[in-house]
Amino acid sequence: MPDAAAGGPRPTRGTLLGFDFGEARIGVAVGEYETAQASALTTLHVQSNRARFDAIGALINEWRPVQLVVGLPLDMEGEAQERTARCQRFANQLNGRYNLPVALVDERFSSVEAEHRLADAGKTRWQQRKPELDAAAAQIILQHYLDH
Repeated sequence: MPDAAAGGPRPTRGTLLGFDFGEARIGVAVGEYETAQASALTTLHVQSNRARFDAIGALINEWRPVQLVVGLPLDMEGEAQERTARCQRFANQLNGRYNLPVALVDERFSSVEAEHRLADAGKTRWQQRKPELDAAAAQIILQHYLDH
């Protein structure tokens, strides 16, 4: 997927933040170009745009990323679906607010894979997996970006 934000070449060093965007929750992961590894960071439970971007701004201030990555929901054929435009808008807002390059990454199957990984880690009940699911999906999205 191309970057959502124009503005020069993709960074090759530094920290990245990855996002699994949802209306009620946003999963966040952190990764490094140097190690090519992503880790689940947190899930933001914020409804209003102001609170959402305040929380993201605090993470950006803490981690000082050189790039952001947003999961792009596509249907099974790789076409846009109902949530696609919302995620593209979110990516554009991130770029506009924080002046960082934003890459969009196909997020198909990231939540399913996150469910399986959490279950394999012993979180067999949905109530155990739910609080970590979005951050785990963000980790998978960001890791996919780092791997490709």
